[in-house]
Amino acid sequence: MPLPACPLCKGEYTYQDQAFLMCPECGHEWIAGEEKDEGVSVRDANGNSLIEGDSATLAKDLKVKGTSEVLKVGTKVTIKRIVDGDHNIDCKLAKGGDMMLKSEFVKKA
Repeated sequence: MPLPACPLCKGEYTYQDQAFLMCPECGHEWIAGEEKDEGVSVRDANGNSLIEGDSATLAKDLKVKGTSEVLKVGTKVTIKRIVDGDHNIDCKLAKGGDMMLKSEFVKKA
């Protein structure tokens, strides 16, 4: 029986590790046959739904707290994780750093 493709990146090289299915391309893991629990619903500045693995850009300039650095409009980010809380997306900036941002300050690319 062939294994299903990854639900996030649609990668075809999935493999089984005990009860979990794993994707070596994006690192996503899930249980076969279970519906994905949507949990927290996160929307961007335009009202589009955001999920883990999405690419987005900053919708406004953001000052980085505790520094004199400013992240400019249009800076690309990759959403690594959706979390519950004030800063609800854990993302990787195109400049190479990791940061938590509020979803209302990004636009889905």
